[in-house]
Amino acid sequence: MNQRDSIIVNMGAKIMTKIISKLTNGIDYIYKNNPNTPRMALCLNFLISKPEAIPGIYSLMARFLLQGTKNYNSEQLANEFEKFAIDFSSELFPNYLRLKFVCLNEDFSKAMELMNEVITNSTFEEFEKEKSKLRGEILAELDSPKAMAMDAYFNEMFENHYYGNTMTKILENIDNITKEDVIQAYDYILNNVKKALAVVGALKKDEIIDSIEDTIGKLSNNQNDEFLIEKPVLDRKKEVVNIKSEINQAHIVKGWQVPTCAQEDYYPLVLLNIMLGACGLSSRLFMELRDKKGLAYVVRSSYETYKLTGNFMIYIATEPKNIEVSLKGFNEEIEKVKTVAVTEKELNDAKNNLIGKSAFLEETNIQQACTYAKYGVLGLGFEFSEQMKETVKSVSAEQILECAKKYFTDEKYVLSIIKP
Repeated sequence: MNQRDSIIVNMGAKIMTKIISKLTNGIDYIYKNNPNTPRMALCLNFLISKPEAIPGIYSLMARFLLQGTKNYNSEQLANEFEKFAIDFSSELFPNYLRLKFVCLNEDFSKAMELMNEVITNSTFEEFEKEKSKLRGEILAELDSPKAMAMDAYFNEMFENHYYGNTMTKILENIDNITKEDVIQAYDYILNNVKKALAVVGALKKDEIIDSIEDTIGKLSNNQNDEFLIEKPVLDRKKEVVNIKSEINQAHIVKGWQVPTCAQEDYYPLVLLNIMLGACGLSSRLFMELRDKKGLAYVVRSSYETYKLTGNFMIYIATEPKNIEVSLKGFNEEIEKVKTVAVTEKELNDAKNNLIGKSAFLEETNIQQACTYAKYGVLGLGFEFSEQMKETVKSVSAEQILECAKKYFTDEKYVLSIIKP
Protein backbone atom coordinates (compact mmCIF):
# COMPACT_ATOMS: atom_id res chain seq x y z
CA MET A 1 0.00 0.00 0.00
CA ASN A 2 1.30 3.44 -0.89
CA GLN A 3 1.44 6.04 1.85
CA ARG A 4 -0.78 8.35 -0.20
CA ASP A 5 -3.55 5.75 -0.04
CA SER A 6 -3.77 5.98 3.73
CA ILE A 7 -5.32 8.74 5.80
CA ILE A 8 -4.74 8.62 9.54
CA VAL A 9 -6.64 10.85 11.91
CA ASN A 10 -5.80 11.12 15.60
CA MET A 11 -9.01 11.14 17.64
CA GLY A 12 -7.77 11.54 21.20
CA ALA A 13 -6.62 8.16 22.47
CA LYS A 14 -8.06 6.38 19.41
CA ILE A 15 -6.42 6.13 16.00
CA MET A 16 -8.80 5.89 13.06
CA THR A 17 -7.35 4.62 9.81
CA LYS A 18 -8.97 5.31 6.46
CA ILE A 19 -7.60 3.80 3.26
CA ILE A 20 -8.69 4.70 -0.27
CA SER A 21 -7.35 2.40 -2.97
CA LYS A 22 -8.29 -0.07 -5.74
CA LEU A 23 -8.83 -3.81 -5.87
CA THR A 24 -6.81 -5.80 -8.37
CA ASN A 25 -9.66 -5.52 -10.90
CA GLY A 26 -9.66 -1.72 -10.58
CA ILE A 27 -12.76 -1.32 -8.39
CA ASP A 28 -12.33 1.74 -6.17
CA TYR A 29 -12.75 1.06 -2.47
CA ILE A 30 -12.51 2.76 0.87
CA TYR A 31 -11.73 0.94 4.08
CA LYS A 32 -12.29 2.66 7.42
CA ASN A 33 -11.18 1.12 10.68
CA ASN A 34 -13.56 1.85 13.54
CA PRO A 35 -11.96 0.15 16.55
CA ASN A 36 -13.99 -1.57 19.25
CA THR A 37 -17.13 -2.09 17.18
CA PRO A 38 -18.57 -5.64 17.12
CA ARG A 39 -20.01 -5.69 13.61
CA MET A 40 -18.50 -5.16 10.17
CA ALA A 41 -20.38 -3.26 7.46
CA LEU A 42 -19.89 -3.52 3.71
CA CYS A 43 -21.62 -1.68 0.88
CA LEU A 44 -21.11 -2.41 -2.82
CA ASN A 45 -22.76 -0.09 -5.36
CA PHE A 46 -23.28 -0.70 -9.07
CA LEU A 47 -23.84 2.42 -11.18
CA ILE A 48 -27.10 2.54 -13.15
CA SER A 49 -25.63 3.95 -16.34
CA LYS A 50 -28.38 3.45 -18.92
CA PRO A 51 -32.20 3.56 -18.91
CA GLU A 52 -34.09 0.33 -18.39
CA ALA A 53 -35.66 -1.01 -21.58
CA ILE A 54 -39.07 -1.32 -19.90
CA PRO A 55 -40.11 0.51 -16.70
CA GLY A 56 -39.90 -1.97 -13.82
CA ILE A 57 -37.02 -4.15 -15.03
CA TYR A 58 -34.58 -2.73 -12.48
CA SER A 59 -37.12 -2.97 -9.63
CA LEU A 60 -37.65 -6.66 -10.36
CA MET A 61 -33.91 -7.24 -10.74
CA ALA A 62 -33.17 -5.89 -7.26
CA ARG A 63 -35.86 -8.12 -5.74
CA PHE A 64 -34.64 -11.30 -7.40
CA LEU A 65 -31.17 -11.03 -5.93
CA LEU A 66 -32.56 -12.49 -2.71
CA GLN A 67 -34.82 -15.11 -4.28
CA GLY A 68 -32.39 -17.99 -4.63
CA THR A 69 -29.12 -19.01 -6.28
CA LYS A 70 -27.61 -22.07 -7.96
CA ASN A 71 -26.66 -23.49 -4.57
CA TYR A 72 -29.50 -22.21 -2.34
CA ASN A 73 -33.21 -21.79 -2.88
CA SER A 74 -34.76 -18.66 -1.37
CA GLU A 75 -35.61 -20.36 1.94
CA GLN A 76 -32.16 -21.90 2.29
CA LEU A 77 -30.51 -18.58 1.48
CA ALA A 78 -32.61 -16.80 4.10
CA ASN A 79 -31.72 -19.50 6.63
CA GLU A 80 -28.00 -19.07 5.95
CA PHE A 81 -28.19 -15.33 6.56
CA GLU A 82 -30.23 -15.90 9.71
CA LYS A 83 -27.92 -18.63 11.04
CA PHE A 84 -24.96 -16.26 11.02
CA ALA A 85 -26.99 -13.14 11.96
CA ILE A 86 -26.03 -11.47 8.68
CA ASP A 87 -28.27 -8.56 7.74
CA PHE A 88 -28.08 -8.54 3.92
CA SER A 89 -30.16 -6.48 1.52
CA SER A 90 -30.44 -5.43 -2.10
CA GLU A 91 -31.81 -1.95 -2.77
CA LEU A 92 -32.47 0.01 -5.94
CA PHE A 93 -31.96 3.76 -6.25
CA PRO A 94 -32.36 5.82 -9.43
CA ASN A 95 -28.58 6.04 -9.91
CA TYR A 96 -27.29 2.79 -8.47
CA LEU A 97 -28.00 -0.72 -7.23
CA ARG A 98 -26.82 -1.21 -3.65
CA LEU A 99 -25.86 -4.50 -2.01
CA LYS A 100 -24.93 -4.26 1.65
CA PHE A 101 -24.49 -6.36 4.73
CA VAL A 102 -23.75 -6.10 8.43
CA CYS A 103 -22.23 -9.09 10.23
CA LEU A 104 -20.37 -10.01 13.38
CA ASN A 105 -16.63 -9.50 13.03
CA GLU A 106 -15.92 -13.24 13.18
CA ASP A 107 -18.40 -13.97 10.36
CA PHE A 108 -17.04 -11.51 7.78
CA SER A 109 -15.64 -14.26 5.51
CA LYS A 110 -18.97 -16.12 5.59
CA ALA A 111 -20.84 -12.92 4.73
CA MET A 112 -18.50 -12.36 1.77
CA GLU A 113 -19.07 -15.94 0.62
CA LEU A 114 -22.85 -15.52 0.69
CA MET A 115 -22.72 -12.10 -0.97
CA ASN A 116 -20.61 -13.54 -3.77
CA GLU A 117 -23.13 -16.35 -4.16
CA VAL A 118 -25.92 -13.79 -4.60
CA ILE A 119 -23.94 -11.64 -7.03
CA THR A 120 -22.64 -14.41 -9.27
CA ASN A 121 -25.20 -17.25 -8.97
CA SER A 122 -28.68 -15.71 -8.65
CA THR A 123 -31.19 -17.73 -10.69
CA PHE A 124 -34.19 -15.34 -10.82
CA GLU A 125 -36.60 -18.17 -10.05
CA GLU A 126 -40.37 -17.84 -9.44
CA PHE A 127 -40.48 -14.95 -11.88
CA GLU A 128 -44.26 -14.64 -12.28
CA LYS A 129 -44.81 -14.97 -8.54
CA GLU A 130 -42.40 -12.12 -7.83
CA LYS A 131 -44.00 -9.94 -10.52
CA SER A 132 -47.37 -10.51 -8.91
CA LYS A 133 -46.00 -9.57 -5.49
CA LEU A 134 -44.50 -6.36 -6.87
CA ARG A 135 -47.77 -5.47 -8.57
CA GLY A 136 -49.67 -5.95 -5.31
CA GLU A 137 -47.20 -3.87 -3.33
CA ILE A 138 -47.43 -1.01 -5.82
CA LEU A 139 -51.22 -1.05 -5.78
CA ALA A 140 -51.19 -0.97 -1.98
CA GLU A 141 -48.70 1.92 -2.00
CA LEU A 142 -50.74 3.90 -4.51
CA ASP A 143 -53.75 3.61 -2.25
CA SER A 144 -52.06 6.38 -0.27
CA PRO A 145 -53.11 9.79 -1.60
CA LYS A 146 -49.69 11.23 -0.79
CA ALA A 147 -48.03 8.49 -2.85
CA MET A 148 -50.43 9.23 -5.72
CA ALA A 149 -49.61 12.93 -5.61
CA MET A 150 -45.87 12.22 -5.57
CA ASP A 151 -46.18 9.67 -8.35
CA ALA A 152 -47.99 12.15 -10.58
CA TYR A 153 -45.43 14.81 -9.70
CA PHE A 154 -42.44 12.70 -10.77
CA ASN A 155 -44.30 11.57 -13.90
CA GLU A 156 -44.48 15.21 -14.97
CA MET A 157 -41.10 16.36 -13.65
CA PHE A 158 -39.26 13.62 -15.57
CA GLU A 159 -41.66 13.02 -18.43
CA ASN A 160 -40.37 10.44 -20.96
CA HIS A 161 -37.20 10.00 -18.91
CA TYR A 162 -35.79 7.09 -16.91
CA TYR A 163 -36.17 9.08 -13.67
CA GLY A 164 -39.89 9.30 -14.44
CA ASN A 165 -40.40 5.51 -14.32
CA THR A 166 -42.78 5.82 -11.39
CA MET A 167 -45.03 3.22 -9.78
CA THR A 168 -47.83 3.90 -12.25
CA LYS A 169 -45.39 3.53 -15.15
CA ILE A 170 -44.24 0.19 -13.75
CA LEU A 171 -47.85 -1.01 -13.39
CA GLU A 172 -48.56 -0.06 -17.00
CA ASN A 173 -45.59 -2.06 -18.26
CA ILE A 174 -45.00 -4.91 -15.82
CA ASP A 175 -46.88 -7.49 -17.89
CA ASN A 176 -44.51 -6.85 -20.81
CA ILE A 177 -41.38 -7.69 -18.79
CA THR A 178 -39.89 -11.15 -19.27
CA LYS A 179 -37.40 -13.05 -17.18
CA GLU A 180 -34.91 -12.69 -20.02
CA ASP A 181 -35.29 -8.89 -19.88
CA VAL A 182 -34.32 -8.88 -16.20
CA ILE A 183 -31.40 -11.28 -16.67
CA GLN A 184 -30.03 -9.20 -19.56
CA ALA A 185 -30.27 -6.01 -17.49
CA TYR A 186 -28.46 -7.65 -14.58
CA ASP A 187 -25.75 -9.09 -16.82
CA TYR A 188 -25.12 -5.63 -18.22
CA ILE A 189 -24.86 -4.08 -14.75
CA LEU A 190 -22.67 -6.90 -13.49
CA ASN A 191 -20.21 -6.70 -16.38
CA ASN A 192 -20.32 -3.17 -17.82
CA VAL A 193 -20.71 -0.52 -15.14
CA LYS A 194 -18.62 1.26 -12.56
CA LYS A 195 -18.64 -0.18 -9.05
CA ALA A 196 -17.64 1.30 -5.70
CA LEU A 197 -16.98 -0.53 -2.45
CA ALA A 198 -16.92 0.69 1.16
CA VAL A 199 -16.00 -1.38 4.22
CA VAL A 200 -16.21 -0.06 7.78
CA GLY A 201 -15.49 -1.85 11.04
CA ALA A 202 -13.00 -3.06 13.63
CA LEU A 203 -11.20 -5.73 11.61
CA LYS A 204 -7.94 -4.55 10.11
CA LYS A 205 -7.56 -4.35 6.35
CA ASP A 206 -5.12 -7.27 6.28
CA GLU A 207 -7.76 -9.46 7.95
CA ILE A 208 -10.42 -8.86 5.28
CA ILE A 209 -8.73 -7.98 2.00
CA ASP A 210 -8.14 -11.59 0.87
CA SER A 211 -11.83 -12.55 1.09
CA ILE A 212 -12.75 -9.31 -0.72
CA GLU A 213 -10.22 -9.91 -3.50
CA ASP A 214 -11.42 -13.53 -3.88
CA THR A 215 -14.98 -12.34 -4.47
CA ILE A 216 -15.58 -8.69 -5.40
CA GLY A 217 -12.02 -8.47 -6.69
CA LYS A 218 -12.89 -10.99 -9.40
CA LEU A 219 -15.90 -9.11 -10.78
CA SER A 220 -15.73 -7.34 -14.11
CA ASN A 221 -15.21 -3.60 -13.72
CA ASN A 222 -15.77 -0.97 -16.38
CA GLN A 223 -13.52 1.99 -15.72
CA ASN A 224 -14.51 4.22 -18.66
CA ASP A 225 -17.55 5.61 -16.77
CA GLU A 226 -19.77 5.56 -19.88
CA PHE A 227 -23.09 7.10 -18.83
CA LEU A 228 -26.00 6.69 -21.23
CA ILE A 229 -28.77 8.46 -19.30
CA GLU A 230 -29.38 11.95 -20.69
CA LYS A 231 -29.94 14.95 -18.47
CA PRO A 232 -33.69 15.57 -18.08
CA VAL A 233 -35.09 18.95 -19.07
CA LEU A 234 -38.11 20.76 -17.65
CA ASP A 235 -38.96 23.42 -20.23
CA ARG A 236 -42.35 24.70 -19.02
CA LYS A 237 -44.73 24.71 -16.09
CA LYS A 238 -46.92 21.63 -15.64
CA GLU A 239 -49.94 21.25 -13.42
CA VAL A 240 -51.89 18.04 -12.78
CA VAL A 241 -54.93 17.51 -10.55
CA ASN A 242 -56.22 14.06 -9.61
CA ILE A 243 -59.42 13.14 -7.79
CA LYS A 244 -59.60 10.31 -5.27
CA SER A 245 -62.86 9.47 -3.55
CA GLU A 246 -63.14 8.78 0.16
CA ILE A 247 -60.19 10.90 1.24
CA ASN A 248 -60.47 13.86 3.60
CA GLN A 249 -57.22 15.65 2.85
CA ALA A 250 -55.72 17.37 -0.15
CA HIS A 251 -52.05 16.69 -0.95
CA ILE A 252 -50.07 19.31 -2.85
CA VAL A 253 -46.56 18.98 -4.29
CA LYS A 254 -44.74 21.77 -6.11
CA GLY A 255 -41.15 21.65 -7.32
CA TRP A 256 -38.38 22.70 -9.64
CA GLN A 257 -35.37 21.12 -11.35
CA VAL A 258 -32.17 22.42 -9.76
CA PRO A 259 -28.43 21.57 -9.79
CA THR A 260 -27.16 18.31 -8.34
CA CYS A 261 -24.29 17.39 -6.00
CA ALA A 262 -20.98 19.24 -6.19
CA GLN A 263 -22.22 21.92 -8.58
CA GLU A 264 -21.65 25.46 -7.36
CA ASP A 265 -25.26 26.14 -6.39
CA TYR A 266 -25.71 22.78 -4.65
CA TYR A 267 -24.39 24.07 -1.34
CA PRO A 268 -26.70 27.12 -1.01
CA LEU A 269 -29.66 24.92 -2.02
CA VAL A 270 -28.85 22.37 0.69
CA LEU A 271 -29.03 25.11 3.31
CA LEU A 272 -32.11 26.71 1.76
CA ASN A 273 -33.91 23.36 2.00
CA ILE A 274 -33.18 23.21 5.72
CA MET A 275 -34.43 26.74 6.33
CA LEU A 276 -37.49 26.41 4.15
CA GLY A 277 -38.93 23.11 5.27
CA ALA A 278 -36.56 20.24 6.08
CA CYS A 279 -35.76 20.99 9.72
CA GLY A 280 -39.22 20.40 11.16
CA LEU A 281 -40.68 22.72 13.77
CA SER A 282 -38.28 25.60 13.15
CA SER A 283 -38.60 25.69 9.36
CA ARG A 284 -40.29 28.61 7.61
CA LEU A 285 -43.04 26.53 6.00
CA PHE A 286 -43.92 24.86 9.30
CA MET A 287 -44.03 28.08 11.28
CA GLU A 288 -45.96 30.10 8.68
CA LEU A 289 -48.37 27.54 7.19
CA ARG A 290 -48.98 25.31 10.16
CA ASP A 291 -48.31 27.30 13.32
CA LYS A 292 -49.50 30.76 12.25
CA LYS A 293 -52.13 29.98 9.60
CA GLY A 294 -53.23 26.52 10.72
CA LEU A 295 -53.29 25.22 7.15
CA ALA A 296 -51.24 22.06 7.37
CA TYR A 297 -51.33 18.61 8.84
CA VAL A 298 -47.87 18.10 7.36
CA VAL A 299 -45.70 20.60 5.49
CA ARG A 300 -42.06 20.31 4.47
CA SER A 301 -39.53 20.69 1.68
CA SER A 302 -37.00 18.23 0.26
CA TYR A 303 -34.00 18.33 -2.05
CA GLU A 304 -33.21 15.13 -3.96
CA THR A 305 -30.13 14.75 -6.11
CA TYR A 306 -29.53 12.51 -9.11
CA LYS A 307 -26.33 12.07 -11.08
CA LEU A 308 -27.24 14.76 -13.64
CA THR A 309 -29.89 16.90 -11.98
CA GLY A 310 -31.62 17.76 -8.72
CA ASN A 311 -35.23 18.08 -7.64
CA PHE A 312 -36.36 20.65 -5.04
CA MET A 313 -39.96 20.32 -3.90
CA ILE A 314 -42.37 21.50 -1.23
CA TYR A 315 -45.27 19.42 0.08
CA ILE A 316 -48.36 20.04 2.20
CA ALA A 317 -51.29 17.94 3.40
CA THR A 318 -54.28 20.15 4.18
CA GLU A 319 -58.05 20.35 4.19
CA PRO A 320 -59.52 20.51 0.66
CA LYS A 321 -61.02 23.93 1.34
CA ASN A 322 -57.51 25.25 1.95
CA ILE A 323 -55.97 24.33 -1.40
CA GLU A 324 -55.92 27.83 -2.87
CA VAL A 325 -54.77 29.53 0.32
CA SER A 326 -52.04 26.88 0.72
CA LEU A 327 -50.79 27.54 -2.79
CA LYS A 328 -50.79 31.23 -1.99
CA GLY A 329 -48.79 30.43 1.15
CA PHE A 330 -46.27 28.44 -0.91
CA ASN A 331 -45.84 31.39 -3.26
CA GLU A 332 -45.46 33.88 -0.41
CA GLU A 333 -42.70 31.86 1.27
CA ILE A 334 -40.90 31.32 -2.02
CA GLU A 335 -41.15 35.02 -2.82
CA LYS A 336 -39.60 35.87 0.55
CA VAL A 337 -36.48 33.77 -0.07
CA LYS A 338 -36.22 35.35 -3.55
CA THR A 339 -36.39 38.95 -2.32
CA VAL A 340 -35.08 39.14 1.26
CA ALA A 341 -31.72 37.74 2.32
CA VAL A 342 -31.81 35.29 5.21
CA THR A 343 -30.40 36.50 8.50
CA GLU A 344 -26.96 35.46 9.69
CA LYS A 345 -28.53 33.66 12.65
CA GLU A 346 -30.87 31.65 10.43
CA LEU A 347 -27.99 30.84 8.09
CA ASN A 348 -25.71 29.72 10.91
CA ASP A 349 -28.51 27.67 12.46
CA ALA A 350 -29.00 25.90 9.11
CA LYS A 351 -25.28 25.16 8.83
CA ASN A 352 -25.21 23.72 12.34
CA ASN A 353 -28.35 21.71 11.63
CA LEU A 354 -26.78 20.22 8.49
CA ILE A 355 -23.54 19.28 10.22
CA GLY A 356 -25.35 17.84 13.23
CA LYS A 357 -27.80 15.86 11.14
CA SER A 358 -24.99 14.49 8.98
CA ALA A 359 -23.18 13.27 12.07
CA PHE A 360 -26.36 11.55 13.25
CA LEU A 361 -26.97 9.93 9.84
CA GLU A 362 -23.38 8.67 9.68
CA GLU A 363 -23.19 7.33 13.22
CA THR A 364 -23.08 3.57 12.58
CA ASN A 365 -20.67 1.51 10.52
CA ILE A 366 -23.31 0.68 7.90
CA GLN A 367 -24.44 4.31 7.60
CA GLN A 368 -20.85 5.35 6.98
CA ALA A 369 -20.29 2.57 4.45
CA CYS A 370 -23.44 3.49 2.52
CA THR A 371 -22.49 7.18 2.45
CA TYR A 372 -18.98 6.45 1.18
CA ALA A 373 -20.19 4.01 -1.50
CA LYS A 374 -22.95 6.34 -2.71
CA TYR A 375 -20.63 9.22 -3.47
CA GLY A 376 -17.92 6.87 -4.70
CA VAL A 377 -20.07 5.28 -7.38
CA LEU A 378 -21.40 8.68 -8.51
CA GLY A 379 -17.83 9.84 -9.16
CA LEU A 380 -17.83 12.49 -6.44
CA GLY A 381 -15.21 10.81 -4.28
CA PHE A 382 -15.65 8.72 -1.15
CA GLU A 383 -15.14 11.73 1.10
CA PHE A 384 -17.63 14.05 -0.59
CA SER A 385 -19.80 14.18 2.55
CA GLU A 386 -16.92 15.54 4.62
CA GLN A 387 -16.01 18.01 1.88
CA MET A 388 -19.62 19.17 1.58
CA LYS A 389 -19.82 19.91 5.31
CA GLU A 390 -16.71 22.07 5.01
CA THR A 391 -17.88 23.87 1.87
CA VAL A 392 -21.29 24.89 3.28
CA LYS A 393 -19.55 26.76 6.10
CA SER A 394 -18.57 29.48 3.62
CA VAL A 395 -22.00 29.86 1.94
CA SER A 396 -23.33 33.42 2.26
CA ALA A 397 -26.85 34.83 2.53
CA GLU A 398 -26.31 36.51 -0.86
CA GLN A 399 -25.59 33.14 -2.52
CA ILE A 400 -28.82 31.72 -1.14
CA LEU A 401 -30.78 34.74 -2.37
CA GLU A 402 -29.33 34.41 -5.88
CA CYS A 403 -30.08 30.68 -6.00
CA ALA A 404 -33.69 31.24 -5.01
CA LYS A 405 -34.09 33.87 -7.74
CA LYS A 406 -32.45 31.65 -10.34
CA TYR A 407 -34.32 28.40 -9.79
CA PHE A 408 -37.69 29.08 -8.13
CA THR A 409 -39.28 30.46 -11.28
CA ASP A 410 -42.92 30.85 -12.28
CA GLU A 411 -42.18 29.62 -15.81
CA LYS A 412 -40.76 26.14 -15.14
CA TYR A 413 -42.21 24.10 -12.30
CA VAL A 414 -44.42 21.08 -11.62
CA LEU A 415 -47.54 21.22 -9.46
CA SER A 416 -49.39 18.04 -8.46
CA ILE A 417 -52.62 18.05 -6.44
CA ILE A 418 -54.79 15.18 -5.29
CA LYS A 419 -58.10 15.99 -3.62
CA PRO A 420 -61.52 14.48 -2.82
